[in-house]
Amino acid sequence: MDIYQRKSRWKLILFLAGLMIVLISLVYTNQIARQIAEEEKAKAELWASTINAANGSVDELTFILSILSSNKTIPAILTDEQGRVQEMINLDESREGDEEYVQRQIEEMKNAQPPIEIEKYGVRQKLYYKNTRLLTLLQYFPFIQLGLISLFLGVGYWAFSSARRAEQNQVWVGMSKETAHQLGTPISSMVAWHEHLKVEAEGNEYQEGILKEFRKDISRLELIAERFSKIGSKPTLEPVNIYKVLERTFVYMKRRAPKSVDFQYPDVEQAPMPVLLNPPLFDWVLENLLKNALDASNGKGTIGAEVFEDDSYVYVDISDTGKGIAPGKLKTVFEPGYTTKKRGWGLGLSLTKRIVENYHSGKIFVKQSLPNQGTTFRIQLPKN
Repeated sequence: MDIYQRKSRWKLILFLAGLMIVLISLVYTNQIARQIAEEEKAKAELWASTINAANGSVDELTFILSILSSNKTIPAILTDEQGRVQEMINLDESREGDEEYVQRQIEEMKNAQPPIEIEKYGVRQKLYYKNTRLLTLLQYFPFIQLGLISLFLGVGYWAFSSARRAEQNQVWVGMSKETAHQLGTPISSMVAWHEHLKVEAEGNEYQEGILKEFRKDISRLELIAERFSKIGSKPTLEPVNIYKVLERTFVYMKRRAPKSVDFQYPDVEQAPMPVLLNPPLFDWVLENLLKNALDASNGKGTIGAEVFEDDSYVYVDISDTGKGIAPGKLKTVFEPGYTTKKRGWGLGLSLTKRIVENYHSGKIFVKQSLPNQGTTFRIQLPKN
């Protein structure tokens, strides 16, 4: 199991644990709310029974009034048979004469609880009531709790992710600068030796040919050192014909690939399409994509490039006819450490994404990938 499978599993475990906590809280709170609701219903029925049992004696009247006045929380409305309001308690008393307000409260009470029928001396009355504000808040509490827990987890995850990305950036920059620094000394030494050997080999066609290839390798190392030195610094972007960039990289990779691989790319002679790029870094992006395409193709098939544009962007599609990417891996291919090779650091696509998005203000993503049919990566670059 790789690091990203473990990461996904832990996310699932934490989500299920949080969900379990919320469900337990919801069940427990609902039980409490149900008990309070039953008590409120019993109080309302007692209130109605008290009204029904009144016979007018002074002692009973005092007792009844004490029971009636003990209801400080349950909103209730007592009406006669024609629906006229006889009494209204624990509601906005200043709006007692507002018929629209009273009718709205009665409708809410009808929907919340069935009214209690009261009959006294042949006169019928109805007692409407609804849950107290405390009970209503208690019923919504689990959902409020769920929202707060979700917000806490979301903010926490964002904070930790930001800190982790900042730490990764520091590692990237430090590693790149140190690599460029370490390459600098041997490259300088190689350049000096090349110049010395060039003087010694003057007039010897065979040795001059060897030194010419030696110079190409030195130039390649200088380019690699320059690329690493630019990581962490804001690179200079310049308008470059994207067709020339593609041709240069495809020709370089074609020379180092099996002849059974067919490379197809746009004709450089067509109308130029300038894009703001840093050539050394963008060449690195294309090389990483083409190397991955070669690995996926197993030394055969087709690797191609297509270019499109609209009013705002230029799109470069790099495709191959290789083994494709598993559907479950599409979101992790750009993560550091992801690789399908037995030997490899898994940093190529991560570095590619960083160069495209951080240094060229673009986007890169897997446009399409089918098992054993191939993969297409799309690079989106702004025109301005």
